[in-house]
Amino acid sequence: MTTSKKTYFASDFHLGMPNPEESLCREKKIVAWLENIKSTAGKLFLVGDVFDFWFEYEKVIPKGFIRLQGKLAELSDMGIEVYFFSGNHDVWIFDYFKKELNLKIYYQPLSLEISGKKFFVAHGDGIESHFSGYKIIKWIFHNRFCQRFFAFIHPDLGIYFANKWSRHSRKSSDRKGEKFYGEKEWAFEFAKKMETQQHHDFYVFGHRHFPADLQLNEHSRFINLGDWLNYFTYAVFDGEKMELRKFENGS
Repeated sequence: MTTSKKTYFASDFHLGMPNPEESLCREKKIVAWLENIKSTAGKLFLVGDVFDFWFEYEKVIPKGFIRLQGKLAELSDMGIEVYFFSGNHDVWIFDYFKKELNLKIYYQPLSLEISGKKFFVAHGDGIESHFSGYKIIKWIFHNRFCQRFFAFIHPDLGIYFANKWSRHSRKSSDRKGEKFYGEKEWAFEFAKKMETQQHHDFYVFGHRHFPADLQLNEHSRFINLGDWLNYFTYAVFDGEKMELRKFENGS
């Protein structure tokens, strides 16, 4: 794919946490960023955990986040291609955004070419993870039988319990004192291994909430997108160069 317009990447908005008031404030900032970039954007990649929890029942979706949905609908209607990746917190994205907003939905990493450059894009959860417990949980969340079973729970109860689980997971991680390990990150090691098999100019990941731009080798870079809880960072590719930026004061 080639385009004269820019390609934007962002991840880990975690809308819904830690409470409705703070989430709404963050959502308005995200919408302001999208308004700021819409005139120059040709493609937009939302690389997972847009929501801290999401589950689509047959006739019901979680309440809230309407400003973001409206803005994404506007961008899509303008002809901007929006790529929406399911993360580990919003794993239960089904077909609502595809049908209603015309977004491209991805559950697995994506390899693609933009303006002659090869990109590998993934949320990053579970990549080269050595924790078997997490792999089991991920299998349960992706299992169609388990998803159908959860759908039988009344939405008020299902969303309540799922939100409690998601918040407990985040608090547990915070208590452990997360830090970024640079070239020792599993995603970085994964990218190094993949590069020996298939070349990509850019490896773009979310999940780990720290912004980072690291040289993988002479011809490839590793981009960790950061989050919109603390850093408000995103990446932009103009067809030639890739930059990691922070959104503040309307820019």
